[in-house]
Amino acid sequence: MSDNRSENIIIAVPKGRILEELIPLMKKANILPEKSFFDNKDRRLLFSSNIPWLKIIRVRSFDVATFVAFGGADIGIAGFDVLREFNYPELYIPIDLNIGVCHLSVAQPKNYNKNDNVQLKIATKYPNITNNYYAEKGINVNCIKMNGAMEIAPKLEMADKIVDLVSSGKTLIANDLVEIENILDVTSHLVINRTAFKTRSEKIRDIMIFFREALNEKNS
Repeated sequence: MSDNRSENIIIAVPKGRILEELIPLMKKANILPEKSFFDNKDRRLLFSSNIPWLKIIRVRSFDVATFVAFGGADIGIAGFDVLREFNYPELYIPIDLNIGVCHLSVAQPKNYNKNDNVQLKIATKYPNITNNYYAEKGINVNCIKMNGAMEIAPKLEMADKIVDLVSSGKTLIANDLVEIENILDVTSHLVINRTAFKTRSEKIRDIMIFFREALNEKNS
């Protein structure tokens, strides 16, 4: 990577399931990471690509929006759940990539029975979305911030309900939980740092065009 950060555009991509869906779209967009990017044993986070000025960082999906908002990356691929949770004003969100399709839901035990006058305890990775959702209903809740395994929280009597992403629903079923409310439909979006878009608009617009053409090809 050049010593001059301003010469390069950095795109932050998420690890895991979304990346598996993103790679074919990147190939259609002719954005090809270096070979070591696909080596799970490679512990580096920063990689080059077939475009000399485009570098790729691979980070946790929940961190992509933060990297882009604070200028560590110029562009990123982030789920709408993350964008809503952090709600960074520094982000421009021009393209829905229509990958990583899932939804954010409230789930509770099958045998749930609780006095509605008692404050709800909700285990979630999304305290801001959850508090806002219940506030609109006029309900005050106590959010317990968890980064994973919240499905077990009701069984351990840590929480009454959970708010989490649901894809197939198999994890909920395995832990005797049922969905009761869909809060938010989620797909992954191309997000851009607003300052970078003003100062390096030509290169960033090129990347946007590549992705839009790839989406048109995918949908045709």
